[in-house]
Amino acid sequence: MDHIKDLIERYPTLSSCETDIRAAYTILEKSFAEGGKLLIAGNGGSAADSDHISGELLKSFVLKRTPEQAFLKKLAEIDSETGVYLADKLQGSLPAIPLTTHTALMTASLNDVDGNVLFAQQVMGYGKQEDVFLGISTSGNSKDVIYAMVVAKAKGLKTIALTGKDGGKLKHIADASIVVPQTETYKIQELHLPVYHALCLQIEERFFK
Repeated sequence: MDHIKDLIERYPTLSSCETDIRAAYTILEKSFAEGGKLLIAGNGGSAADSDHISGELLKSFVLKRTPEQAFLKKLAEIDSETGVYLADKLQGSLPAIPLTTHTALMTASLNDVDGNVLFAQQVMGYGKQEDVFLGISTSGNSKDVIYAMVVAKAKGLKTIALTGKDGGKLKHIADASIVVPQTETYKIQELHLPVYHALCLQIEERFFK
């Protein structure tokens, strides 16, 4: 199923973003196919979106994700009872890390360095060339997200911006920029959710159908 086409049919206002949404999907698909991971950052509601996206990728979204039989066999070989339990519970997973939940690092950065480099520092530590950084900012001008995206590009990661208004500075830095056609923060956030749901659905279908 073409989940992006379905998205546009349900939200016609997003038709102006279709090309960019598909470009973002292509970047994500290539990264996961090559063993990469997704790093995600945003502030406030966009921090919650970062967690939400990770949840849709790390476990089953709408499809049943049965792990590979070879892996399930290894579990049983290590401990048969535990292996049976895990075989029934574990789901196929794609690596996605929200950079918004590391309390110790966050407080250390605020106290010792500069809170604006919190996301950038994590990209410095986690980021590899096969990875993708997704920066979410309703204005496109969140300093901490911009700093993280600059570090990501310097390390060779592909980058995606999910923004609103005129796309801000992020629009001009990212490899793919999805600028939803709204100007008020809550209305931008209301359109961000169906966009990233469609991307997660399309990715899930690619790797787990």
